[in-house]
Amino acid sequence: MSRHFLELLAREASAVEFEGPIIEARARGADPAEIEELEQAKVAALKVRDLLKRRARREAELSALYDTAGDLAALRDLDAVLEAIVHRARQLLATDIAYMTLHDPERGDTYMRVTDGSISAKFRALRLAMGAGLGGLVAQTAVPYSTADYFADARFRHKDDIDEAVKEEGLVAILGVPLRLGKRVIGVLMAANRSARPFHQEEVSLLASLAAHAAVAIDNARLLQETRNALEELSQAHRTAREHGEAVERAALAHDRMTSLVLRGGGIEDVAAVVTDVLGGSLAVLDDLGRAITGDVGELDSGVFEAAQASRALGRTVRRGDLLIASVDVGGEPLCTLILRSDDADERILERAALVCALLLLFRRSVAEAEGRVRGELLDDLIARPDSPGLADRARRLGVDLGAPHVVVVVKHGGQRERAAFWASSQATLRHGLAAGRGDEVVLLVPGDQAGAVAQRVAAELSLSLHNPATAGACGVRGGPAKVRGDSGRGGTGDVAAAYLEARRCAEALIALGRAGDGASAAELGFVGLLVGDGRDVRGFVDRVLGAVIDYDTRRGTALADTLSAYFGTGGSPSRTAEAMHIHVNTVTQRLDRIGKLLGDGWLEPERALEIQLALRLHRLGHTSTPQTVGPDSI
Repeated sequence: MSRHFLELLAREASAVEFEGPIIEARARGADPAEIEELEQAKVAALKVRDLLKRRARREAELSALYDTAGDLAALRDLDAVLEAIVHRARQLLATDIAYMTLHDPERGDTYMRVTDGSISAKFRALRLAMGAGLGGLVAQTAVPYSTADYFADARFRHKDDIDEAVKEEGLVAILGVPLRLGKRVIGVLMAANRSARPFHQEEVSLLASLAAHAAVAIDNARLLQETRNALEELSQAHRTAREHGEAVERAALAHDRMTSLVLRGGGIEDVAAVVTDVLGGSLAVLDDLGRAITGDVGELDSGVFEAAQASRALGRTVRRGDLLIASVDVGGEPLCTLILRSDDADERILERAALVCALLLLFRRSVAEAEGRVRGELLDDLIARPDSPGLADRARRLGVDLGAPHVVVVVKHGGQRERAAFWASSQATLRHGLAAGRGDEVVLLVPGDQAGAVAQRVAAELSLSLHNPATAGACGVRGGPAKVRGDSGRGGTGDVAAAYLEARRCAEALIALGRAGDGASAAELGFVGLLVGDGRDVRGFVDRVLGAVIDYDTRRGTALADTLSAYFGTGGSPSRTAEAMHIHVNTVTQRLDRIGKLLGDGWLEPERALEIQLALRLHRLGHTSTPQTVGPDSI
């Protein structure tokens, strides 16, 4: 009889099939003893069946734990390991869903990390406060909890958002065990059913074992990540140290090259060539006024100059777009600015180059100041002591030929003496002339014969440099052999003193006329020039003001000049002019029209009319006097 039960056990028959032999015995009328024996055999077979099932389940659990341990040993992806653990928990406990929440130390709650079998997006996004819901209670107490009917269980603090998510997922029976690392709970592993069911102790133990593996996996992943981070930091530190060492070595080599160039007499252009050779890109070096010493900067906007100012304040390179800008100042005044157009370059090399360029400019400035003092002393002697011996020889040693035509320029600047004197000294050196600072003015002696043009250029350039009006008066010094000591005649050193006085009067006249910031010689000052000029070129003045009318009279035999004199003499009345000249008033009108065409528009404006009347008077005097002797004293 037991053979039938053994066969049933062998093919893993269901429990109801073990009633078959008893039903069959009763059907054939077996005696009660036989039926009792079959009942006992059935009970024993069912016990064996349960034992075999428990052993099979235990074997499956051990296999799952073994597989989990293997996953941990070959940990590559934490997410994959945690998903495998949750999936095995769902399979071994035969639940509808399994999931894991982890603790968020920043927010102080737990959040869904992994789910298996979930159908609700709201449930997968759920966060559980400590002590809220079954999962929150497990996380808070570090004790496993289970419920056969979640909504009917009053042990949990129900919250609307949690209950809504659980209801949307359709969960009823829930089991949760803590994920523990030592005494610290880092999360909760949970299994749940969508129908009521109790959870046995073996199931709690199994889920706790899986939770322990999950905690180990999380801790291993943390340690592994920390190790990786540490290795990456060490690797990055090593790369940084190596790059820094290479950059320092490269900067030192570049500095050595630049220093060697300077010692061999190289200039800023040579330093710029080294920088572009080492760093690439294109480099421009600007002086204190923002003018290019070398390189092409193109159009620079205000942002570049603001970056240069920031570079001077910070003492380091400033990046603006694809431009690297390093600027150096001395005593708060900008000295030089380097602008490198490059996407990626070593800023230290550019900063060292800026310092080298600044030193070169300071050296040049010192040399220029020393030479400027010598040139200034010579010019002072030419002005104040023109009869001093050896002036011409001193000038020749400085490369100045006093025998050639020169222009003396006196500039009234009203402040910033050092800057004005430095500018004048630089100009004098560049143009093979002399310069000196004298109180609130600077004096230049430069080669040339166009005094007015030189004065205008000097006034414009120095005004730009000082950012203030600079007014320049000029007077020419005609060339010729320098005279001996004590002779201040034409062409000698004494001419410089006389030209200085005239140039100074021209500058003062410009200021008095409200033309500060302008430049002119006596020739450009009209009749005022006759008053301030030593030469008093009366014939030249008459020719400039009235020459067109006089030439017309000479060629045509007309009397336009006489008509003009009569017109001014009668107070500008055409009728009285006609009476005075015994001609018809229409003839006067025609002559005045012709005069207007010859003299140009505006000839009747007050200042112009005054010059014309003065020229007429001088012209009339010129008919009775020798031109060389005519002067303001004859007017």
